[in-house]
Amino acid sequence: MFLDESTLRKLDQLSLVASRVRAGQMKGERRSTKRGTSLEFADYRDYVQGDDLRRVDWNVYARLERPFIKLFEEEEDLSVHVLIDASRSMNWPDESTNGDNATAKERNKFQYALHLAAAIGHIALAAGDRLTMIAFSGDDARPVRFGPVRGRGNTFRLIKFLTELKPSGTTDLNGALRDYAMASSRAGLGFLLTDLFSPAGYQPGLNALQSQGYEVNLLHLLAPEEVDPPLAGDLRLIDSETGDPQDVSIDGPLRDLYKRRVQGWRDEIETHCLKRGVNYVPVTTSTKWDEVVLYQMRRMGLVK
Repeated sequence: MFLDESTLRKLDQLSLVASRVRAGQMKGERRSTKRGTSLEFADYRDYVQGDDLRRVDWNVYARLERPFIKLFEEEEDLSVHVLIDASRSMNWPDESTNGDNATAKERNKFQYALHLAAAIGHIALAAGDRLTMIAFSGDDARPVRFGPVRGRGNTFRLIKFLTELKPSGTTDLNGALRDYAMASSRAGLGFLLTDLFSPAGYQPGLNALQSQGYEVNLLHLLAPEEVDPPLAGDLRLIDSETGDPQDVSIDGPLRDLYKRRVQGWRDEIETHCLKRGVNYVPVTTSTKWDEVVLYQMRRMGLVK
């Protein structure tokens, strides 16, 4: 169960925030910067010849002896895209290689990403937004897609879709994002859930999304064992995606160097995102996933 009743009630109170709402293809429940035909008053403008006299505010005319036209807000839907990195590196900590299975499952990056995807997806559906969700699997497998759909009645189908996803292979994140950006017929608000463990990098992929008009939010997921590994001694480390081995001798100074480089990597990503206008959300999976949505994303203004 990704979302219990209590969590659903909390998520129902939220909506996703786009700093620049994209033009919708159909009428929705989200206020637009456009002027339209909703019941929400927006502003006045001077009457010009040809305007519909039914839109003149006669009360204002009686006071000022000048005709003004009442403007109303347009309401339109938002296109929301949730992109999930389903490569094998996301399957960490692995339940099969850790003694405490419950803790490993709770901190597993892929399971964590699925919970976040379910929450973001439900918020979008409950708000009447147009939701598309896609998982990039590895080894040239075709991405698995859900949607586009609208309406909170699709939450059950969304949960079923997420439940059936499995991490596998090595993902070329740049190529996957570029292909998605080029194939998408309608850009919008994008959420990328990934550990960014992609040999070819990630920056050209994010740039491709933005060049197609996406507003991008990057949720960077790392397990606590990846930030501060509880390792010591002579070890053989195995790359979780490629299977390549690496023999290392880990002592205190090497662990400190590793932690500084991980923090430096996160800082570098954050700097790049700041320059490009991408919202960067660093997440360690020891944090409860619902706190990320209900508190961290809210503080950053990504939900309200």
